[in-house]
Amino acid sequence: MPQKLQLKIHPKMIAGLQGIIPGGVSVKDFSAVTKMNPDDSKIILDEFIKNNIGTKQDDFYYFEVGDKLKIAVSLLEHGSPIDEISIALDWRDFEGLTAEILSEKNFAVLKNMMLTKPRMEIDVVGIRLGIAILIDCKHWKQYSTSALSTAVKKQIERTKQYVSKTPGAIAVPVIVTLYQDKIDFIENVPIVPIFQFASFIDEFYGNIDQMKTIGTD
Repeated sequence: MPQKLQLKIHPKMIAGLQGIIPGGVSVKDFSAVTKMNPDDSKIILDEFIKNNIGTKQDDFYYFEVGDKLKIAVSLLEHGSPIDEISIALDWRDFEGLTAEILSEKNFAVLKNMMLTKPRMEIDVVGIRLGIAILIDCKHWKQYSTSALSTAVKKQIERTKQYVSKTPGAIAVPVIVTLYQDKIDFIENVPIVPIFQFASFIDEFYGNIDQMKTIGTD
């Protein structure tokens, strides 16, 4: 996981999230998508580059899946409104960054894993040291206890299904959210805000006895 960004927050940076598109964009492209003037567009793009978000070649700025969410998390940490930020985000941003964090922590990673009979999809699977972390990425503006409880029950079922089809598997269901104050647990399943996910993974094996673990009977 990249270190916490030291972004110099620009008043129009939230609008700038709309212009963070994988592939190359020019200042003119960014300005057209975000509807801001070219001067502000260049200031914001250069600030991203200073923080190792994206790369610049000639007159084009290149971004990867997950870059938008890194910026969004930094904006949240600076107190920017979650409602405004969430408009610019989608589920791909969550899955991309979650998978990237796991990969950087030396996990083997699978995205959008499909299970059959019954048909189920697991957003991200990370495997290391014989244990699989099965992650459901939730792009929600608000989190009610009942909605999270339902998400947890569904993820437990997906995890049981995964284990039943994977001989010798040991798996831990996890929910990753856009934003909440701290890591929480429902039925011993961790509910982890994305900006704390890297530290959660660092401490995962030391805390695994506190989590719901599903293995082959």
